[in-house]
Amino acid sequence: MDKTFTLYSDKAEDVATSSSFRQFKIEHFHLDLKVDFERKTISGTETIQLQCTQDGQSELQLDIHPTLSVHEITFSHNSRDWTTTEFLIRDFTNYGTTLVVKFPTPFNSDDKLQLAIKYTASDGPGVCWLEPEQTAGKLKPYVFTQGQAVLNRSFFPCFDTPAVKSTYSATVQVRQADSAFLFTMERPIPAYLVALAVGDLQSAEVGPRTRVWTEPCLLQAAKQEYDNVIEEFLSVGEKLFGPYVWGRYDVLFMPPSFPFGGMENPCLTFVTPCLLAGDRSLADVIVHEICHSWFGNLVTNATWSDFWLNEGFTMYAQRRLCRELYGEAYTCLEAATGKALLRQHMDNTGEDHPLNKLRVKIEPGVDPDDTYNETPYEKGFCFVSYLAHLAGDQSRFDAFLKAYVDKFKFRSVLAEDALDFYLEYFPDLKEKNVHKIEGLDFDSWLNVSGWPAYVPDLSAGQELMKPAELLAEMWVDHNLDLESICKTDIKLWKTYQTVYFLEKILEKSPLPDGHMKKLEECYSHIIESNNAELKLRWAQIVAKNQHKPGFQHIRNFLTSQGKQKYTLPVYRALWNGSEETKSLALEVFSATSNHCSVGWSGAGLNSRSAGLLLLQQEKETTDYPD
Repeated sequence: MDKTFTLYSDKAEDVATSSSFRQFKIEHFHLDLKVDFERKTISGTETIQLQCTQDGQSELQLDIHPTLSVHEITFSHNSRDWTTTEFLIRDFTNYGTTLVVKFPTPFNSDDKLQLAIKYTASDGPGVCWLEPEQTAGKLKPYVFTQGQAVLNRSFFPCFDTPAVKSTYSATVQVRQADSAFLFTMERPIPAYLVALAVGDLQSAEVGPRTRVWTEPCLLQAAKQEYDNVIEEFLSVGEKLFGPYVWGRYDVLFMPPSFPFGGMENPCLTFVTPCLLAGDRSLADVIVHEICHSWFGNLVTNATWSDFWLNEGFTMYAQRRLCRELYGEAYTCLEAATGKALLRQHMDNTGEDHPLNKLRVKIEPGVDPDDTYNETPYEKGFCFVSYLAHLAGDQSRFDAFLKAYVDKFKFRSVLAEDALDFYLEYFPDLKEKNVHKIEGLDFDSWLNVSGWPAYVPDLSAGQELMKPAELLAEMWVDHNLDLESICKTDIKLWKTYQTVYFLEKILEKSPLPDGHMKKLEECYSHIIESNNAELKLRWAQIVAKNQHKPGFQHIRNFLTSQGKQKYTLPVYRALWNGSEETKSLALEVFSATSNHCSVGWSGAGLNSRSAGLLLLQQEKETTDYPD
């Protein structure tokens, strides 16, 4: 790793950590862990190799959580002679505490030491225990960890900040089994990307460097969906952004109660089983997680205030890769869907909401998780698209992206680092002062709330949007012309064109009397589909039209999975409808609340508090992380 150049991020403050990450450097750490499903604990020893970076350090601070118990701490200068040392716990915030390790004599710059911490993690926010009924197979329990943004401090003591990276290794044993597993991460990563999953899991090869991992009952479906699919995505990514440095790219399909779309843990992406549509119609959704291999995992935002560096660049990379594979029109159509989500978010919050800046000011004590929304994704995409627009030729910007990744690989950066390098890479643009154009200046992009000052041209998508819009218009006409409608066979459309059509139907709902029955008959393949994107829109249409024959579809959809992006919009649609749809919302939530995972059961929700949640329209829930 090249550390011969200094970055703004080298001195950046991170208010979400109380650790000594500026006084000590973690070079490597090893987790020797035992998982106990009966006690719901992960216990063992973490051994950390440290180098002191400032003189006179008589204590070391690590981020932990009240659900993590520390039993004993020893340290050594030579890995042979170990000395027990004192420690104490200090309050920090409502999402973590501080482990303070006291040393008998101070350490000075360049001194090296090893620290061994015996501890037990239980049911913290980053350690998610699932009962058998919360899994796909419903036979055995399951546990997984979720680190982003500041949750891994409940899994192991750490410098819980994206500002610094280290390598790590782990040995994991399960008390109820005889086997042990060893893993080594040879590339430096931030603490939030360390992840663990333990369950009844099997795997199958689907490519030269990819396996799918699932519970046994999902393995065949995962293999069929992704066999010889992911390698093409990786190869195009390497062509555009540079070498894939992580070795393996395996995918773990999580239990149905997993509340997120995906989490880009290096070497093993965690994803929702909703991607298993049965016809590969959602296979390309994983491109976003693959692009995090370069943007987010290899080059990382140094603080959560600059989260757009992870997600804005990844959204651009995802669409750039998809343009290579699927063409301009389809990529623009998908981007238009993202633009609509951003519009909906800003309409709900108000454009001038402080969270609608690219650079969000996170105050001390505020959980970074509480700041996430569509803005870093879609407004971030618009800013990166603007940078590409300024560069002019696409090949020039492609070359910049490769150079950006190569320059900052294995480092964490601030916006100033990225944008200074952009101007350095394009001296002609710097000479024209493109970063100071009024209204489009880089400072305003970062620090002014509101709609993006530049939105890329998505008109190429019109060739797919226009037919969908015209078809939706026909369904609003009181004199329904089924003969004309049936001339358009939407079974031939790809997912996002059908999604666009259904969203237009949703916008125009409620439809005239009797039209829902005809819509249902005409597009029965949507109702029968396993494509979660289509099932979501159909559930919303049923709710908005209060179409009672479709209520069972809503029940089935909400009980089959727990992804927040799919469940919350349906619950909101039900809650904003009639007393009957409100009753349906409470009925389904009450029946499924014991199947919920992170962010649901962890919040202690019940049917009454579900209603309160649904009324909180101003506080949206984004499908984070992705």
